[in-house]
Order: sequence, then C-alpha cells, then structure tokens
Amino acid sequence: MEVIIFYIFSALTLAAGLLILFSKNLIYGAFALFLAFLGVAALYVLAGADFLAVSQIMIYVGGILVLLIFGIMLTQQREKSDDSTRHNRIEVPIARKAWGFFAGAGLFGLLVKVIMSSDFKMAGEEMNTKSTIKTIGVELMTSHLLPFEIAAILLLVALIGAAYLALNRNPTA
Repeated sequence: MEVIIFYIFSALTLAAGLLILFSKNLIYGAFALFLAFLGVAALYVLAGADFLAVSQIMIYVGGILVLLIFGIMLTQQREKSDDSTRHNRIEVPIARKAWGFFAGAGLFGLLVKVIMSSDFKMAGEEMNTKSTIKTIGVELMTSHLLPFEIAAILLLVALIGAAYLALNRNPTA
C-alpha cells in the first residue's frame, strides 16, 4: 500500500512540475508549484522525515509561495496592444533550441543513471517510523546551540536593517 501511495504522490509532483513548465499563465504555474510543494512534503512524510515535511509546508508553501503569488498579482500589467490575438513570444534560434535540448537530455540521462544506481529501501523492508523532531530539537539545543543562536542573531540583525531601510526612505529623491 505504501508503494502505491508513493507512486501517487510522485506522479502528482511530476505532473505539477510539467504543468509549471508548460503553463503560459503565471498564476496557473504558481498553483501548480503549490501542488508540487505539497507532493514533495508528502514524499518526505513517506521517507520518515517529518520535520522536513513540516518545514517544506511552512517555509515554501506558507512563505515563499504566498510571496510569489502576491508578487505575480501585484506586478502583472496589461499589454498596451490593441491586437488581442498577438502573443508575446521571443523567437529562439534553432541552434539554441538544439543546445538546450541536448543539455536537458544529458542532465536527464545523468539523473536516470544516478537513480538507477542507487540502492533505495523498498516498502517490504522494515522502516524506522520514529519521529525525528525530538532528535533535531535536542541536537539544536545541546551540541549545536552556538550556530543556532548565531543564525538567530544574524536573522534579527537583517530584519532590523530591513526595517531601518524601509523607514528612512527619502520621498523627494
């Protein structure tokens, strides 16, 4: 049963990725990105990495994707052309298309080779279902406390700097 669920979420993620790739509308692409992020989070859950799944949803879906959608909606402008049938297309030379195709096919072949040579655990093998959140929390608060605090201070300084720059804008310039 776990293998079937894995294939369903893998297919969802791949279909969403293809929709992002071939979508002409940015909003449709952003919502397909939402599906891709959720599919990846589900694959993390199936792999036993529940912390990564929650982080995926909170950071990418909750933050970055919402920011991306707002950016798309607030910056899209209508084209000032009277001809509504004309498409905004850039003609790409055939040589560039060929190089792009061969580069993509080579990368695809390399990824397939890496995946085929990997030794993945199958669903029939015993899998550790213990949660990783407690282990990560204990490690962050004990042996990795200094880098965790330094990262928190750097983020705080960046936030204060951004607020300072936003407040001290010169409206006459």
